[in-house]
This record gives sequence, structure tokens and C-alpha cells, in this order.
Amino acid sequence: MLTETLARRWRGTELGLLLFPTALLVVGLALLTLANRQELVWRSFTAGFAFAAFLLATHAWLTHRYPYGDELLLPIAASLCALGQLMVTRLEPDLAIRQSLWVGLGFLAMGATLVLLPSIAWLRRYRYIWAALGLLLVMSTLVFGVDPNGSGARLWLGFGPVLFQPSEILKVLLVVFFASYLDEHRELLAYGGPRLGPIRLPPLPYLAPLLLMLLLSLLLLLWQRDLGAALLFYGIFLAMLYVASGRGLYVLVGILLFAAGATLMYQLFAHVRVRVDTWLDPWATATTTGFQLVQALTALAAGGLFGAGLTFGYPDMVPAIHTDFIIAAIGEELGLAGSLGVVALYMLLVYRGFKIAVDCRDAFAGFLAAGLTSVVGIQSLVILGGTLKLMPLTGVTLPLLSYGGSSILANFIILGLLLAISAEARRPRYAVHD
Repeated sequence: MLTETLARRWRGTELGLLLFPTALLVVGLALLTLANRQELVWRSFTAGFAFAAFLLATHAWLTHRYPYGDELLLPIAASLCALGQLMVTRLEPDLAIRQSLWVGLGFLAMGATLVLLPSIAWLRRYRYIWAALGLLLVMSTLVFGVDPNGSGARLWLGFGPVLFQPSEILKVLLVVFFASYLDEHRELLAYGGPRLGPIRLPPLPYLAPLLLMLLLSLLLLLWQRDLGAALLFYGIFLAMLYVASGRGLYVLVGILLFAAGATLMYQLFAHVRVRVDTWLDPWATATTTGFQLVQALTALAAGGLFGAGLTFGYPDMVPAIHTDFIIAAIGEELGLAGSLGVVALYMLLVYRGFKIAVDCRDAFAGFLAAGLTSVVGIQSLVILGGTLKLMPLTGVTLPLLSYGGSSILANFIILGLLLAISAEARRPRYAVHD
């Protein structure tokens, strides 16, 4: 029997595509240096060379350990990270080194996920532990949480100068729980429960643990006024429920329940009313609550088709542009072309993630891949929609692109899990581990 060692192959497609994010960051840093009227020296490219070293080391290790893993995931993620590093350096130079460190830690987190994970099936055995761990992390912010932005939401845990947002890890752990539970009860969910006229109701007794875990998560996040994370978790739940059951009725009922809940929250909570009213007419409050959105829309409009050019825009006019509104900076300086390029990268990443899910031989692995992909897809859709005034702003970050350490770490863990799932799904049946 051939072993995996004999079956290993060089990941040539991945290696070739990694040249793009490397060149993007190195050339971009050179342009920033020249635009600031500084001399080009080796120090100007430190972040670019470090980034290239991480990419090369990761590629070499994947070639050795996970030769059958998807070859497009790393280049796509690296392209988003390179653009994010470039824009953070442009927008907030004081945060550039910290962003580089977070990206480096992200690569290490991805590697640790691949090294320490015995198998994808191992995650299924401890689903309640993962869910409880995630909830405890978020609950800890009720006591130890800090509010560095003065927004009134204590969403972070502080460890000296380092801030960590537990909800970023919770979304990964809850996806593992959802995938495991849905795998166990997928046939019952697909068949449905008792009939109510022409409609077959879902089997509520079997959905109870799933709904309870979702409800606890949503209540915690709503208590902390983390509306973006609450919306994200609810969207992930509906997406995974549809993937497991194939019943569009569940999604329709979920959307109707969301609409009813959103209407109730609008009536009960002032901060929800502010967000919705700002979304509907930001120009009415253009000097107060609507200022951020109006400035972002103005920046996008000013960018035109090809943008003003790197460093030639005025992104500093948009508050928190390096986190919530980084796509506005890209739209202003790189234009519609640059913005569509970013959207294309996210679409390709989501496509590859769902393709991995379809290719899985094991149902749990497929549900897990679909759920993890939904995290990236829905989060990207929510923040892009908010910036374009298609929906209320939620305060979530663009995966792998915006500044934010917790988000970067969580998304690299997702990337590591998707690579592990794809490697297991595509490994020839005759190949075994060494």
C-alpha cells in the first residue's frame, strides 16, 4: 500500500499564487515610503519580507504535512491580509507593527490548529465542552470586560496592552457545536416533525438543545450590545440549519422571527433605534450619529472607477476607518475596481469553502466546512452592506482585512480548519498517515 509520504506532491499552484500577495505588499510599502518623501531602505520592507517568510514557511509545511489541502485558500487569505496590512500602514502608521504581529500570530494559530488537531472527527466528541467554553469566555466579559472605545459595550478582555474579544472565538466554537449536533439529527431535521395543515413543522424536541445554545449566545451578546455578533450568529445558525435539512421553510420562519425580534428591539432599545434611524437617513444626523456613514459614502463616491491613488485620498475624514470602514478607504484610493477586487476575493474564498464542504465524505466535516465558510461569508456581507447603506451598521470587521487582533486570530483558525478538512476529504483512499 502506498503511504502518504510516497503520494506527496509539490503544491505548485499555491506557490505560484503566493507571489501576488507578496508583490502586493512589498510594492505597496515602497509606494507608501516614496509618497511620504522618505528614502527607500531595507527597513522599509521589513513587514513585506516577514510576510513573505511566513508564507513560504507555511507553504513548505503544508507541502510536507497536508499535501492534499486546498491550494487556493492560503493565497486568497494572504491577498486579503497583504491588502489589509498595506491599508492599515497607510491609515494608521502607529498600528502597522501591531498589525504585522497579529498576522504573524495568525499564521502561528493556523499552524497550531493543524498540528494539535488529531482529526476532524475528534472535534465532534466534545461538542458541549466547546460550546460551554465559548459561552464562559463571553460571560467573563460581564465581570472583567473593558471598553477601550468608550462606546458603553464591554466586549474585550484586557491582558496588559493586549485586548481580546471572546465573541470571535465563540463563533468558531459554536459552529463546531452546531455541526456536531446537526450531523447527529440531520435525518430527523430533513424529514420534519408533525404536520400543521400543508406545513410540516420542525421536530422541536430535537432542536431544543440547539435553540437553547443559540438563545444563550444571543442573550449574552445583546446584553453587551454586540448587535453585529448577534446578527452574525443568527445568520450562521440559519445557514447551517438549511445545509443540514435542505428545508427552505426553516429559513423562511427564521427570517420572519428575526423581523419580529428586530421590530421589538427597535421599540424597546434606544441604541437600536439610533442605528436603524441612522441607516434610513444618515444625512439627517450628518453631524452626529450619521457622520461616519455619510463620510464613508462620500469617500466611496469620490473614488470613482479607479480611485484617487494610494495616499491621494482623504480617508482620515472617516472615523474608525481602519476597522469598521476599511472598504471605504479602498474604494476612495483604489476605486470601484479595487473594491470589486476585494469582493471577488471574498466570493472566491466562500466558493472554495463550500466546495470543500461538498467534497467531504463525512457529514460532520461537511457541515463544519459549510458553517466556517458561512462565518466568513456572512460577516463580509454584513460589513459591506453596512458601509454601502444596504443595512444598518453592526460594528463587525472585514475578515482578514480590517485591523483587529482577535478577528485575525479567529479567521486564521478557520482557515486552518478548512485546510485540514480539505486535506482529509481529498486524500486518496489508499493513502494513510505516516
